[in-house]
Amino acid sequence: MTLSDITRQAGRHKRRRRVARGESSGRGKTAGRGHKGCQSRSGGGVHPLSEGGQMPIFRRLPKRGFSNYNFRNEFTIVNVAELARCFADGDTVDPDVLKKMRLIQGSDPRVKILAKGSLAKKLTVEAHAFSAKAREVIEGAGGAIKVIEQRDPVARARAKRNSAKSRQTEPKPTRLEKKKNASDRE
Repeated sequence: MTLSDITRQAGRHKRRRRVARGESSGRGKTAGRGHKGCQSRSGGGVHPLSEGGQMPIFRRLPKRGFSNYNFRNEFTIVNVAELARCFADGDTVDPDVLKKMRLIQGSDPRVKILAKGSLAKKLTVEAHAFSAKAREVIEGAGGAIKVIEQRDPVARARAKRNSAKSRQTEPKPTRLEKKKNASDRE
């Protein structure tokens, strides 16, 4: 006899204990939670990092180092095998098309093409980045690649700030100029 031979009747599946179902069940009234307090309440329990009012360790220790979490470069990866499977010979592949085919998600994803798989179709592929092997595979099949230029966040913010300043510095037309422009149009 092995463990797999044990039947349901013999106790293969232990029944769930139903608590708070009357005094005679042995788990009535407080349902095994004791009396009052944080642990007895629904959603209760102490936060794992709580130290009971003592200054927490993450505030006692000095902060050192650097994290690029806010401005890291994250790419959505698409393999050459997926391009071969989803596109016909001579197609143009760009992030918009990949999004319509549901190969990538996100509002403004940056795409990197990797070389997993093989490709025997001529494709024109536009993406933000390519691995060296993916370039070889696509160009070896007779296709072409185009790297989509991307501005870094600092340059994008600077351009936005400069365009806002240029809008503010343009002099507003006076009432006489507005009337003159209106009469010229008529």
